[in-house]
Amino acid sequence: MTWRSLLLVPFVVSIPLVQLRIDNRLGTFRSQEEVLYLWRGEQVKRLFPGFEALAADIYWLRTVQYFGGRRVFAGGRSFDLLKPLIDITTTLDPRLDIAYRYGAVFLSEAPPIGAGRPRQGIEVLEKGVEAQPTDWRLRQDLGFFHYLYLHDAATASKILTEAAEIPGAAYWLKGMAADVLSNSGDRPHARQMWRQMYEQSEEGAIKANALLHLQVLDAQDLAEALTARVTAYERLHGEKPRSLDALPRSGLWRGPLVDPSGVPFLYDMNDGRVRISPQSALWRPERAQGMP
Repeated sequence: MTWRSLLLVPFVVSIPLVQLRIDNRLGTFRSQEEVLYLWRGEQVKRLFPGFEALAADIYWLRTVQYFGGRRVFAGGRSFDLLKPLIDITTTLDPRLDIAYRYGAVFLSEAPPIGAGRPRQGIEVLEKGVEAQPTDWRLRQDLGFFHYLYLHDAATASKILTEAAEIPGAAYWLKGMAADVLSNSGDRPHARQMWRQMYEQSEEGAIKANALLHLQVLDAQDLAEALTARVTAYERLHGEKPRSLDALPRSGLWRGPLVDPSGVPFLYDMNDGRVRISPQSALWRPERAQGMP
């Protein structure tokens, strides 16, 4: 170890402590504007010779802090530094799986949850697949993201087939690849993908995000089922119900009249449709119904 490396040790270790002290002093009044002076991982690597993995951990902590700060204080309006921070982190440590997987979610989710940049999220996963070609889960996520965020069934099927060929890969990947290609855009396959992501993930952002999407799909299924019951009510009574409360009273419905988040469904008596309320965390634009 050179004398420069020895001098670098206390400097690197002290970064989180110094940042924590600054944040504690400034509290909630600190500026949420972030500045990134070095935009490329190769530049940062030259500053931390021999300590790239430690520097990657520090940059990942700053990435998570930046993402959380933009969500809380900026309402998810801008995540300009998110992709560069993830790129720096994964260049410093190409085997840091969490940065690829969480970073892709942060980038791909629509505002205000995330940055609303799914193509950048896919770029992050592509970088991970290139760095770790034997990691079938990263390649699986890449296929899932092509399907769930870009609605590209052909590319998703191809990538899932490639993932299935990796030693140790899940047995169901090859079947899913074929099903996705033949039934592109359907809700059951979206549910299956989110379920797999939920079951494979540890507690944290990925698992919570997958659960949210599963609840969205549940809400969409309930809204469609309620709409069908409204139609059945009209056939029986010659008119649409004045409210959804009439369905349980008539014996046509025994389930909830609220979505999985507890927000009541919206009912339009004019067209007889039941929809998820825009006030619900599970609401999605009409064009995204069935493929959240």
